[in-house]
Amino acid sequence: MELLTFPLGPLQTNCYLLAGEREAVAVDPGGDPAPLLDHLRARGLALTHILLTHLHFDHTYGARALAEATDAPLLCGRADKELLENWLGMGGSMGLPPVDEYAPTFIEPGAHRFGGFDCTVFTTPGHSRGSLTFHFPEAGAAFVGDLIFYRSIGRTDFPGGDLDELRRSVREHIFTLPPETVLYPGHGPATTAGEEHLHNPYFQGE
Repeated sequence: MELLTFPLGPLQTNCYLLAGEREAVAVDPGGDPAPLLDHLRARGLALTHILLTHLHFDHTYGARALAEATDAPLLCGRADKELLENWLGMGGSMGLPPVDEYAPTFIEPGAHRFGGFDCTVFTTPGHSRGSLTFHFPEAGAAFVGDLIFYRSIGRTDFPGGDLDELRRSVREHIFTLPPETVLYPGHGPATTAGEEHLHNPYFQGE
């Protein structure tokens, strides 16, 4: 098993690749996926799924290109559907380029299997209405998007954001994970569920 990070796109969004011996799954292709595709070819890996923690533009710039290059489906939360039709999901504002149109498949929370690994999908709104967290227990990893960061949390001032919902999502689905679970966020360094439970300033005193 290997877990690689590829910072992609204009905002250097963390794109992750979780790979076994023959299959792999990608998370949040936020820019040109060429480095990831090169690695897949070098390893002889088949990409089975592309997981989108949420549909903000900086997490989806490479979605169409990666899907077309690999035939892997793009999976996301249904409640983010509105982001396929507004600036926050389509890009093209704030001096940033538009996102190439793509067609995701909406998935439900619960038990799934991606890239040869068991995964539990949690609905974790707060940063966006349809934000998802993907927990891979075998890898000891949870891909949390922009829900929670090292000693911080995701923005809630965008349309669809809600601070109370975000805090509830973290308490119910992140802090209940095994404390050694590594949290892989959309930006910045990884951390662990236990470390953030103890030290994240947005949850002190709870």
